[in-house]
Amino acid sequence: MKSYDEALSLYIGFLETEKGINDGNLCGDCFSAENIETWLVWLREKRGNSPETCNTRLASLRAFVKYLGKQDLKYLYLAQSVSQVDRRKTIAPKVVGMSKQAIQALLSAPNAATKAGRRDIALMVTIYSTAARLNEILSLKIHHLHLKAVKPYMTVIGKGDKIRTLYLLPKTVSHLQAYIADAHGESPSPDSYVFYSRNKGPDGQMCQNAVNKQLKKHAVAAHEQCGDVPLGIHAHQLRHAKASHWLEDGMNIVQISFLLGHAQLQTTMVYLDITTEQEARALATLQDENDKSVPKKWKASGKSLATMCGVRQLKS
Repeated sequence: MKSYDEALSLYIGFLETEKGINDGNLCGDCFSAENIETWLVWLREKRGNSPETCNTRLASLRAFVKYLGKQDLKYLYLAQSVSQVDRRKTIAPKVVGMSKQAIQALLSAPNAATKAGRRDIALMVTIYSTAARLNEILSLKIHHLHLKAVKPYMTVIGKGDKIRTLYLLPKTVSHLQAYIADAHGESPSPDSYVFYSRNKGPDGQMCQNAVNKQLKKHAVAAHEQCGDVPLGIHAHQLRHAKASHWLEDGMNIVQISFLLGHAQLQTTMVYLDITTEQEARALATLQDENDKSVPKKWKASGKSLATMCGVRQLKS
């Protein structure tokens, strides 16, 4: 909401200072694609905004113009024209991968003798073992956990309010049971948040900033044990690491996509890293790539067209 408000303030300020628009001549045409293109250039050159920031501002303005079209049909043309405004070109940041040794060092960093330390261990183990999104974990309530089932599992609500089931390994179940007994007592309320805010209590979920702050604190200690632990760690890297480790262990990419809650397989393909071990194995298969003794099909004589083109021969 803060970002949305900032984008609208910037655009109105641009119209007023750069285009001479005031309360007497403000109209639908002020939100034309041409004006928005000029505004994006203004953001980049006059305010020094990065391409990523420009794209965030553009997304907010698109949402506003779409809202205008829903309120009054005469503004529908604006939504269509603004949707054609190209996003600024950006370089996608690479998520820093984490080895299994780095994960082990991180999970060993919190002080298990303290209540906060036991909570942090349970939280990190749950995020890593399920590869769930941080928001999905923080939205968990006691009734979402089924730790005494034959096959323990939890239900999470993902993007688009899609519900999916994630089965839990014995180690994760053990940590969660110990944490719940420690933090919620013997008879926890089904509607209490599993990981709750220290200030609001069980009725308020822990915020993402608090989680990432704790992760960074533990990363400092873990980095001394394993240099692969990034000091600027954030929760998404645990999810990314687990997905990469699944791939490294030979899990099917379709299964990984399902567990991550991705609607499209292409999202998973972009999301995953090829690990060092996999890269080495892939390169090993190319060891005979430089063998020039392989005959060139297009120079062979007396062959059929299908053979020359490398396609299947039709049966007569």
